[in-house]
Amino acid sequence: MVFAKQLLVVDDDLEIRSLLEQYLSKSGFEVISANDGIEMAKLLETNKPELIILDIMLPGDDGFTLCQKIRRTSNVPIIMLTANSDEMDRIVGLELGADDYIGKPFNPRELLARIKALLRRSQVTANAQQNTRYIRFGQWRLDTQTQQLEHEDGETLELSSSDYRLLQLFLQHPNETLDRDTISDATRGRESLPMERGIDVQISRLRQRLKDDGSQARLIRTIRGSGYMMVTQVSHEV
Repeated sequence: MVFAKQLLVVDDDLEIRSLLEQYLSKSGFEVISANDGIEMAKLLETNKPELIILDIMLPGDDGFTLCQKIRRTSNVPIIMLTANSDEMDRIVGLELGADDYIGKPFNPRELLARIKALLRRSQVTANAQQNTRYIRFGQWRLDTQTQQLEHEDGETLELSSSDYRLLQLFLQHPNETLDRDTISDATRGRESLPMERGIDVQISRLRQRLKDDGSQARLIRTIRGSGYMMVTQVSHEV
């Protein structure tokens, strides 16, 4: 028997929750929903959704706070919903570990496409982990099973799912220039939008994790007018 992938919708708008439950269920998913962070926490005690759709404006803890809480224990993909046209909400969400965002009002078909794209990329990541346990580059070692970064000085860092997929993309293409559309497609399943700053935010966050955010970037270099390149030697260990 093939079990449906479970999605968790967190939104205080009953109409939106009902719409998504009906639409996504017809698309083959099992959908559970919560009105706020308290209900979300109760559901996560007994369920392990494969993706979370999280509204920013919620009663009690807002979506930003809940995203941080989720990221302390889980790398589950997160799509944030925002009714604010200000791009700052989207940037903050990505900085806190969200994988993608979509503005309200939204087309359910577009949301479904983004859900499927993120789930495909999560599966690709899981399959890659079966072949290689460790990837060494620079002063770091990436554990593909735990999605942890280990520095040669002993420091260990947890990566969000979006940071992990971005790092994996660079490690699969060392010393190659990756343009913004390639990065966006690999991490979100779509091309970058005009004037979208999400890719820059993701790159900046990964550089910070790699201690590579100074004026002279050593690992991830900006190739002006073309994209980004990870300059390093990469080796794999079982």
